[in-house]
Amino acid sequence: MSRRNLLKIVLAISLAIATWFNFTPTVWALGGTQPELNQPAPEFTLPTNTGDGEISLSDYQGKWVVLYFYPADFTSGCTLEARRFQQDLPKYVTRNAQILGVSVNDVDSHREFCDSEGLKFPLLADTDGSVSKAYGSWLGFFSLRHTYIIDPEGILREIFLGVKPVIHSQEVLARLDELQSEITAQT
Repeated sequence: MSRRNLLKIVLAISLAIATWFNFTPTVWALGGTQPELNQPAPEFTLPTNTGDGEISLSDYQGKWVVLYFYPADFTSGCTLEARRFQQDLPKYVTRNAQILGVSVNDVDSHREFCDSEGLKFPLLADTDGSVSKAYGSWLGFFSLRHTYIIDPEGILREIFLGVKPVIHSQEVLARLDELQSEITAQT
């Protein structure tokens, strides 16, 4: 068994145990410094499974971005979270919002995961963890389960830590509605 496969198995078991005990990575108080709210979100460019080569945050200027980090493709919590985002994808589209998932898995793994789960939004391959680190979502060898809402001007508007996959998409939609209402009220 390769070291990479062993690492995937250990990660999957750890995540299963954490999910079973309703444990969230934020308890570890690791991951690094979070970017500041109401400031420009850290720019990034990463390879994607969609056939578009690479995707940058700046590609979505004029759209809301839901940037969610997750530990690994094909694990129980990550699969549930991705399914919920996919289920709610039409609601995000009507809100002019793009969902982008980020993990350390490579493009091939993301392609297989999207095919397996019918995901129609891009997954980005942060194989060296550099973007996860920039967003304070890095724990040694995988991304923590954090989500960031970025407005159409590239400003970070919300941070979700300690995400519960089963309800998270609904939480994000509710907060997105609030943020969009606040901005509409200001104009």
